[in-house]
Amino acid sequence: MNRSLIQTTAFSLTAAALMLGGCESMSPREKGTAVGAGVGAVAGAAVGSATGGKAGTGAAIGGVLGAVAGNLWSKRQEDRRIAMEQATQGTGVDVTRTADNQLKVNIPSDVSFDTGSATIKPQMRAVLDPFAASLKDDPKAQLTIVGHTDSTGSEAVNNPLSVQRAQSVRDYLSSRGVMATRVLTEGRGEREPVSDNTTDAGRAKNRRVEILLREPAA
Repeated sequence: MNRSLIQTTAFSLTAAALMLGGCESMSPREKGTAVGAGVGAVAGAAVGSATGGKAGTGAAIGGVLGAVAGNLWSKRQEDRRIAMEQATQGTGVDVTRTADNQLKVNIPSDVSFDTGSATIKPQMRAVLDPFAASLKDDPKAQLTIVGHTDSTGSEAVNNPLSVQRAQSVRDYLSSRGVMATRVLTEGRGEREPVSDNTTDAGRAKNRRVEILLREPAA
């Protein structure tokens, strides 16, 4: 390790430690961001040095990448994103990387659920099976599953239905070896539409499940 890299590493870790030690009021999320920044900076410095670049420049890039809400976007996450895109090609499932470094899998009703139902369609199993398999060697990954409905029916029906849909996905993943303790479920009813609820096509897009997968930086 060259002198520049040593100096950058020491500075990054010291800065992160000072931020954590001096800010007792910081939330866990904010502390995770600070740790992510320090870890990312060290990693970036190492990459920059190993590839012949300037360690300081690499640290700056690594810090930015590592400081996104305390989540890491690792090679494993990128490989998972690519694999899920390939596995779901042509199904209408949307696989993206979010601004805060989470892998987001959006599964619309054509693949997920019928109107008024929390029973997983057979097509959805083909999406969830490879997703579950990708988690078996990643013990730190954490999942949030969010259920949504269209505007058909009342909130008294839609709110619990959206929760049931998220729980159905959690239970299916659990049956494929994903620990339920790693999974949070939420239901948001009809409150977050992504399309027009006055059309059949729009309601089908709103009736969906979103799976968010993150790798904490610390």
